[in-house]
Amino acid sequence: MDANVYSLKKRIFQVIQIGEENDLLSKIFDWFITVVIVTNIALMYISTFSISQKYADTINVIETISVIIFCLEYALRLWTASFLYPNNNKAMAAVKFIFSFDGIIDLLTILPFFFLSGFIAFRMLRVVRIFHLFRINANYDSFNVIKSVLYEKRNQLLSSIFIIVMLIMASSLFLYSAEHDAQPENFRNAFSGIWWSVSTLMTVGYGDVYPITIAGKIMAIIITFLGVGAVAIPTGIVSAGFVEQYTKASSSSSMELNIQNVIVDIDSKWLGLSVEEVKEKYDANIVLVQRKDVIILPKDDYRIELKDALAVYIKED
Repeated sequence: MDANVYSLKKRIFQVIQIGEENDLLSKIFDWFITVVIVTNIALMYISTFSISQKYADTINVIETISVIIFCLEYALRLWTASFLYPNNNKAMAAVKFIFSFDGIIDLLTILPFFFLSGFIAFRMLRVVRIFHLFRINANYDSFNVIKSVLYEKRNQLLSSIFIIVMLIMASSLFLYSAEHDAQPENFRNAFSGIWWSVSTLMTVGYGDVYPITIAGKIMAIIITFLGVGAVAIPTGIVSAGFVEQYTKASSSSSMELNIQNVIVDIDSKWLGLSVEEVKEKYDANIVLVQRKDVIILPKDDYRIELKDALAVYIKED
């Protein structure tokens, strides 16, 4: 590749991907894209009002321009994907970007304009593009904490969801047994009470369907109390997971080991690798990752990104 083309490609990657605080052009790009995103979403809502028909042509022009900008940004990200995944060739890097979280979000932003313009519900997919707002401050670490908590507690959460589903099914069946004869139009079969069960277990009932028999009211009281516990179970599991994450972070930060501090730049051999791959290839344990101002406890599948500050423990021979 020609040196000038390579330098231009690298510079474009730095501007659209990294979001450096001291890089004025990169910051301008971030804010420009943010304004385009917010404008695009605002126009989508405005277009649902009847008064917007007077300005339909203007709205369509602005929306078309914003989608063109999204398409250009997507093409540039695809073109510079080899810097994001330096250990892969150009084709594989492009494929990785297309199927990455950011790549899918970008694609979903564009596709509704071309193929789903007649379905306003599908156009709402454009809202997910707002995730790029978080890229300005590089707050992916907050999402990583949430993801790691949900992943670690997945078995408990699945168990609690199973209990809630069984509770909904059982309460629907109980109410059908008690209320079918008195309210055949509301409780036609065992599944007719599911709406009542969900609204009662999760809140205090919607009020459109309610028991009128003594047995039904007694069951409703019991089910309402059980609903409080049903909602509290997954909430408690997630809360405990966040406490555990905080405890791990506190204990890890106080460890006194032979740790080296590494700042990942665009030429780093670790860029794009997972924690497990770094450990296998270079016999280095990444203990902590600092992304901007937040410390992360990385999992084995956690991928190293540009400007990450790593606390690395390298075993002595």
